[in-house]
Amino acid sequence: MQRRRFINFSSVGVKLFVILFCTIVLLSSVLGLTSYYAAKGIITDEVAAASSQSIVQAADKLDFLFAEYEALSRQFAVDPALKADMETVNLPTAGTVARGAAEDRIRRKLDSVRGSDERLLGVRLVSRSMVDAESYKSTGISGVRSDEGILARMKEIDNGKGEPVWFPVRAKGFFDAYSQSSLTMGRLLRNIQKPAAEYYMLIEVKGSALTGVLSNLHIGLAGEIRILDPSGRVAYGADNALLGQPSYIHTPEMKTGVQEQEQPGALKEGGREHSFTAGDEQGNPQLVVYQPLATADWTLLGYAPVSDFTKSADRLLYITFLVVLAAALIALVIGYVLVRLIGRPLGKLARLMEEGEQGNLQVRTDFKGRDEIGRLGHSFNRMMEQISLLAGRSSSSAAEVLATSEQLVAASGAISGQASEVAAATGEIAGGAASLAAEAESSNAKVELMRDKANEVAGTNAVMAASAVKVMEASDQGAERMKKLVAQSESVLKMMDLIQENSAMLRDSTVLIRSILSPMIAMNKQTNILALNASIEAARAGAAGRGFIVIADEIRGLANQSSQSIASVSRITEEISSHIENTVQVVSEAAPMFDSQLASVRESSLIFGSVRAEMEVFSGVLNQSSAAVSELAEYQQQLGQSMASVISVVQQTSASTEEVASMSSQQFTVSRELVELSGKLETLAENLKQSMISFQG
Repeated sequence: MQRRRFINFSSVGVKLFVILFCTIVLLSSVLGLTSYYAAKGIITDEVAAASSQSIVQAADKLDFLFAEYEALSRQFAVDPALKADMETVNLPTAGTVARGAAEDRIRRKLDSVRGSDERLLGVRLVSRSMVDAESYKSTGISGVRSDEGILARMKEIDNGKGEPVWFPVRAKGFFDAYSQSSLTMGRLLRNIQKPAAEYYMLIEVKGSALTGVLSNLHIGLAGEIRILDPSGRVAYGADNALLGQPSYIHTPEMKTGVQEQEQPGALKEGGREHSFTAGDEQGNPQLVVYQPLATADWTLLGYAPVSDFTKSADRLLYITFLVVLAAALIALVIGYVLVRLIGRPLGKLARLMEEGEQGNLQVRTDFKGRDEIGRLGHSFNRMMEQISLLAGRSSSSAAEVLATSEQLVAASGAISGQASEVAAATGEIAGGAASLAAEAESSNAKVELMRDKANEVAGTNAVMAASAVKVMEASDQGAERMKKLVAQSESVLKMMDLIQENSAMLRDSTVLIRSILSPMIAMNKQTNILALNASIEAARAGAAGRGFIVIADEIRGLANQSSQSIASVSRITEEISSHIENTVQVVSEAAPMFDSQLASVRESSLIFGSVRAEMEVFSGVLNQSSAAVSELAEYQQQLGQSMASVISVVQQTSASTEEVASMSSQQFTVSRELVELSGKLETLAENLKQSMISFQG
């Protein structure tokens, strides 16, 4: 039956295969990825260098274009004929014909400039009063407006003091009145002698003109070109919606409005100052190149995704994957060869050693090579031969040891049986002596216990006698106290009779008080009626009877007060009568109880007398018990002396017997150990014989 194969990850061959495979794949991956990222860096550097050259050339073109219009504005500023015409149209004394001719020459000059350059949207001479009628423009453009934003831009031209001022591209022109974007240059045409003849010159360039200049500038496949002002806002862009908006990507030299800082994610590339990489609004890396303009305070900036330039380097990544795959296949082949050359022989040798461990000494290797594995196989064969020889010799020695151990076991068994019989007989003798000694000790202990109990009984009798004396004394004191209590109870009973008599007298007094108060209440009622009748009669008498009315009111008031006082006295009398009745009732209920208590006290006095008589009888009995206990103690002492003599004799006999038993026990123990050692020797010999049988030598 063919052995089922499985992967053993603890095998040396598998470990070598895994190490070799991982090393080759890792080195190939690291080398390929390093080449890929190095190529991306080189391509980015080269593209940045080429784009920087292109951006510089485009900036030079813009500077040349701006310089042309600055030179044109300078010609207007120094043209004496134009200057004279502007003075004429602003001269109050000039005639209409002269002013009209001067205005016509100015317009024709502006039209000629506009017609000679298709990139121009229009040329203006704007009066400082910002009045459209006093300003001049080339044909085809709108009039002058004076909005707040326009006035602010005119203020910038004033601050330029005759120098050219460039304004960013605006979607609807300088005056926000066109349908196309335009770039404007403004300049103040100064006239020191006649300030009234000063004009703002505005040269409006079409936004498409900048697009034409920058049309040959391309950065990547999806790159963008922008012109940024010093604050980082878009002065020109392909999308007019971005004009005037802050640019997410700007140069490190620009101010963000608070402080100067580098664009997040920006990196210096190769020591060049006008190229770097930065993230756009979505965080995608962009290659950025820029060049400041010499004419205007602007910066030409172009950027494109880095991925546009590194697409060609992606082929290196595919090549790296192919190389890694090929390296993995090669590593698999090499690992398989290593497993066959090293893993399989070592595994076979391990299986043969496992069979030898189980007792099969006939296993041999068939390695023919002369390398380390072959030498290991030859050494294994020689080792198994030596083990087979040793096993044969050990088997014969084990048979001899087994026979000798059997004889030793038989002799040891006989000695052990005889020693066991001697030890048993000696043990029985020692056991009897020990039992006798134990009984003697127990009897002695019981005698001692009897003596202790007799002493305890004598002590208890003495205590009880003393207690009896104390009880008789207490009984005498209780009898005297009970006599006093009987006398006090009789006194209390007499006082209760007296309280009943006084309560009866008080009850009669309250009845008398009620009889006295009844006519007084009737008199008060009659007084009230008389006072009321007097008041009625006085009221009938009119003014003459007013004095009687007052007297009748006073009498009625006194009668009312008397009625209230009589009512109070009557109420108090009723309360006193109620309390007296309650007292009489309580005293009546308590009198029988005092009679019963007096009878109980007299009975207690008699009981104390009988207790004293009984305690005298009990004391006599205790004296007799104490005498009997004393005699019992003398007999116990004599018995204890006899038991001590018996114990000493038994102890001597027991000591001799224990000595003989100890010697017999030691002999039995030695013989038993000899039997155990013989048994162990026999077992070892049998095990050795069985072990030798398991080796198939």
